[in-house]
Order: sequence, then C-alpha cells, then structure tokens
Amino acid sequence: MPTAPSPTPAKLRADARRNRDKLVETAAAAFSENGVETSLEDIARRAGVGIGTLYRHFPTREHLVETVYRRELESLASAASELAEKHAADVALQEWMLRFVNYMATKRGMAASLKIIANSNSTLFSEGFGRIRIAMEGLLTAAREQDLIRKDIEQNDLMHAMSSIYSIPDSPEWRASANRLIGLLMDGLRAKR
Repeated sequence: MPTAPSPTPAKLRADARRNRDKLVETAAAAFSENGVETSLEDIARRAGVGIGTLYRHFPTREHLVETVYRRELESLASAASELAEKHAADVALQEWMLRFVNYMATKRGMAASLKIIANSNSTLFSEGFGRIRIAMEGLLTAAREQDLIRKDIEQNDLMHAMSSIYSIPDSPEWRASANRLIGLLMDGLRAKR
C-alpha cells in the first residue's frame, strides 16, 4: 500500500500546524509505550484534538507512523550537532547514543507498520539511515581527534554494537538495560586510548 506524504506543515495555518505537531509528538510517545496498535482515538484524545483532526492530517495509520518515524530520524540526526556544541566530544557521543536508545524504543513500537512502509517507500529508510551514519561519524571523529576515545573504533563497529541493543527482549526493563549497555560501550570506547 503506497503512502502519500502528509501535508507539509509549512502550508498549514498556525493552529493546524500546532495540532499536527501535537499529534505527532503524542503518537511517538504512544507508539514507544504501547506499540503501533495504540488506538488512534486515544492518540487524538491525548493530543487534545478530535479524531477528525487526526484523519485530516493522517488519512491512515501508516501515514502517521511514517511521519513519526521521519520526525524521530530528523531529531536524532540533528541532535548530534546540538550535543557537540554543549558537551565534550565523548559526552556528546554518549548522550547521542542514549537518544539512539529512545529512537529504537519508538521504532520497536512501530515495527509492524514500518515493514508495510518499507515495501512501498524504499528511500525512507536508506535516506534516514544515511543521516544517522553521518551524525554518528561526526561525533566519533571529534572524540577520536580529541583523544577521548580509542582510535581503532570505526563507525560500523559502533553501529553493530548499538544495533544489538534492539535485540534485547521487550520488557519493562528494556530501556534501563539498553542504557546500561550504552554505559558499557562508552567504557570500552574510552579504554586504551
């Protein structure tokens, strides 16, 4: 089932843009907490809008899922430069990896719908993954150049290690376990500089 892009927020009135943004924010939290099968009526209610408003912006569940996924990718990619400005390079990398865990939590909740979208929109994932790799490489390079992490760690090494977090069994302790693993990864990155 091909998905058409949702309306561009820039073309919306200010109140409609606020409603759309609130729906996307609420849906991201709901998908992360309860999975993609979260009731659309519940998402609309939690966002403080009617179900008609939700459907005006997102005619199908897949439209909403795709928009949430794009937002999560953009947020994660742009966080790299924001964190690099605020923190030492190794701390920025660690904080970004913790945000990656949040991205994975949302993605886990949307997995079934993302498979449907993947069949109809091959560029969504390749473009998004490319942005994530660029963000990670910038953080790694800065930390290596400042001698804050090991020099022999490549981006693919770290991406594989972080991807393994996704395989932690789904449970209430998933996020706490994932955050501990990020701590272990950072300990390993900082060792033997």
